[in-house]
Amino acid sequence: MNIAERIPTTTRGRVGVLIAGIGVWALAYWANEWLWNVILYDAFGLDPKNQITETIHFFLYDSLKILLLLVIIIFASTVLRSFMSVERTRAFLGGKREGVGNLLAAALGVITPFCSCSAVPAFIGFVAAGVPIGVTMSFLIASPLVNEIAIGLLLTLFGWQITALYVVSGLTIAVVSGYILGRLHVERWVEPFVFEVKLGGQTIDPSLGLTFGQRMQMGVEEVRSLIAKIWVYLLVGIGLGALIHGWAPTDFFATYAGPGNPFGVLIAVLIGIPLYSNAAGVMPLVAALYEKGLPMGTLLAFMMAVVALSLPEMILLRRVLKPQLLAIFITTTGLGIVAVGYLFNAILA
Repeated sequence: MNIAERIPTTTRGRVGVLIAGIGVWALAYWANEWLWNVILYDAFGLDPKNQITETIHFFLYDSLKILLLLVIIIFASTVLRSFMSVERTRAFLGGKREGVGNLLAAALGVITPFCSCSAVPAFIGFVAAGVPIGVTMSFLIASPLVNEIAIGLLLTLFGWQITALYVVSGLTIAVVSGYILGRLHVERWVEPFVFEVKLGGQTIDPSLGLTFGQRMQMGVEEVRSLIAKIWVYLLVGIGLGALIHGWAPTDFFATYAGPGNPFGVLIAVLIGIPLYSNAAGVMPLVAALYEKGLPMGTLLAFMMAVVALSLPEMILLRRVLKPQLLAIFITTTGLGIVAVGYLFNAILA
């Protein structure tokens, strides 16, 4: 008997299981970092300052964190999707309203505390719910690119003017990139399984009348199905990210991406893409390089590349996007980041 078949048949029982499940999820998410601290540092006595230990901790912590986010976001988006018609959702957010939809999606991305990999489950949920791909891409770009941690740290370190430029430029990249991708009608380059809603292994129309138990069953089945399809990509991506986490050739960076090199912004972006960190993790490096005299536009382009075009995110996205769309996404976002870097250097010169 599978998990979905063990869901209680009474409404009270189903609500009880749902509440208990949310409680277990919240406890696991809260205890994630503490758990690995206890296992690695207390039980095994590993040195937390050791680079190898830090790599292991990063991999274990991020793997469980993103897995938990996958579970809750896929389940919630599937249940919500069961209440709406895909065609009606697309009609509401597409067409003439698409520009507004891109802006709203980008704004939602700003207020959601997701890193690049954590934003991928939400992306899957949005696409599965019938939200146009261009609008969804605006969220995917904005979520890691413009976030409250970076805003707070930039305010503290550099003042409100640079912070405002960062927010406006990040939103502009997200909105414009998403709009362009939407105009290109790139839905054909999304893996077909993302659009499917299944119940009992059969593809169904979510606009049909469904019981509360069927909606819960859909959520459980979708979680199992999607995780089964992407877990290998998830672990490979996070594993690579853990290996290069916190690594950046600062001397090389200062030499070849400095103010005297007209290609400094491009070099900074190329260095930033393989790295994997959130805004809080990369900001100390940004501050240190700023003290060495690197231009602010170059540093902001580097930070944006790290948090919005990380290699682990690209590996995970490859499971849901075909190579054509993935290449367009990287190119469009990368060009936007490079342009902003040069713009900031010109303004702040």
